[in-house]
Amino acid sequence: MSALSDLRAAADRPLDLSRWRKVPNLLIGIGAAGALLGLLLDRVQFGYSWLVAFMFFLSLTLGALFLVLVHHLFDAGWSVPIRRFCEHIASLLFPWMALAFIPIALLAPWLYGWMQVQDPHADHALHAKLPLFTKPGFYLVTLACFGIWWWLSHTLRRLSLAQDRDGAAHHTYAMRRVACLGIFLFAITLTLAAVLWMKGLMYEWFSTMYGVYYFAGSVWVTLGTVYLITMILKRNGTLEPVLHEHQFYFIGSLLFAFTVFYAYIHFSQYFIIWNANMPEETFWYVVREKGTWWYVGMVIIFGHFFLPFLALLRIDLKLTFAWMIPLCIWTWLMHYVDLAFNIHPYRHAAGYPFQWAWLDLACSALIGGLLIKQFLNKFGSHPPYPLKDPRLCEAMGHVHFHASAISGGEIDETDELADGPEVVGGGR
Repeated sequence: MSALSDLRAAADRPLDLSRWRKVPNLLIGIGAAGALLGLLLDRVQFGYSWLVAFMFFLSLTLGALFLVLVHHLFDAGWSVPIRRFCEHIASLLFPWMALAFIPIALLAPWLYGWMQVQDPHADHALHAKLPLFTKPGFYLVTLACFGIWWWLSHTLRRLSLAQDRDGAAHHTYAMRRVACLGIFLFAITLTLAAVLWMKGLMYEWFSTMYGVYYFAGSVWVTLGTVYLITMILKRNGTLEPVLHEHQFYFIGSLLFAFTVFYAYIHFSQYFIIWNANMPEETFWYVVREKGTWWYVGMVIIFGHFFLPFLALLRIDLKLTFAWMIPLCIWTWLMHYVDLAFNIHPYRHAAGYPFQWAWLDLACSALIGGLLIKQFLNKFGSHPPYPLKDPRLCEAMGHVHFHASAISGGEIDETDELADGPEVVGGGR
C-alpha cells in the first residue's frame, strides 16, 4: 500500500512546464548539427536514418488523422475534448511532413535498389509491381498521398474551427461526410506509403498485410501519445473543465486493443509466410534472424506485446498516471525499434548499426523538434477544445436533451451520467 501511495503522491504533484519551453529549439539545433554531420560522412546511411525518423513521425500524424476520422464516423462523444489537438497533429502532414520527405525524395535512387534495375521486365518481382515501382510512379504516388492527406487534415480542421465561431450544425454534417470518404482514402494512401517507402527497400518481398501492419503500429503509438498529451493538458488546467474519467479509460482501452491487434497482424504475417515457405517471402525474415537482429526481434515480441499487454490488463492501472506515463513513453521506444527492424537490415544485415545510433537520434531530434514547435504554435492559436461541438456536454459526463410528445407530455430535463471509476493520477 505504501508503494501505491507513493505513486499516487508523485502523480498528484503539479506539473511545471516552463523549463521545457525551449526544448523544440534545442532539439532542432542539436538534430540539425548531427544530421548535417551524418550527411557529410555517409549520405546513404543518412538517408536510412532519416527514413526511420520520418516513418516514425509519419505514423504519429497519420494515427492522429485516423482518430479524427473515427470520431466523426462513429459520432463519438467521449473523444470531443481530445479532438482538437489530434486535428493539430494531423495537420502537420502538410506541409511539414511533406518537407521532411524531401531528403528521401532526393536520395531515393541510392536508397531503393529497384531504381537501379536496368530492365524491370527481366526481374519477376519488380515486373509484378509495375507501374508502381517505377520512378514516375514513386514520385506521383508520393504527391497523391500528401495531397490527399492535406485535403483531409486541413478540411476537417477548418470545419472544426468554423464550428467554434457559429456552432452551426452543417459543420458537423460536413465533417461526417468528409470522414465517410476520407476513411477509404486514408486506408489506400497509408498502404501505398508503407509499401512504397518502407517495404519497397526489399522490393522482392511479397506481403499483403504490410499496410495493416504499419497502420496498427501507427495507431498504437499515437494512442500512447494522445494519453500523455491529455494528461499534461489536464494537469496544467487546459482541458480540466471538459474532461471526465472515461477519456483516460477509453484511450487506455484502445491502447490495449491495438496492442493485441498489432501482435495479431505481425504474428499472422509471420505465420502465413513461414507456413507457405516460399523463398520470395521467407528471405525477409531470414535476414532478420541473423546477428543482433534476432535479439531486436525478441525485444519487439516481449516489449511491443507482452509487456504492454500485461501492463494494461487491470482497469485501475489504465487510470493511474504514474503507471501510464512510463508506458506511453515505452510505446515510442518500441515503435521506433520496430521501424528500425524494418528499415536498417536492408543495408546492415549483420545487426543493428550501433555505430550510427547517434545519427538515428539526430534525425529524430530534428524532425521531432520542428513538429513540436509547429504543434505548439497551432495549439496556442486556437481554442484548446471544440467550443460548440454538440457532444461536448456528453464528453463532460452529462447529457442534455429536449423531447416532446411522449405520452402526451412535455419533457425538458437534464440527465447526469453515472460517474466513472476514480482516476488515481489526479483525476476527478
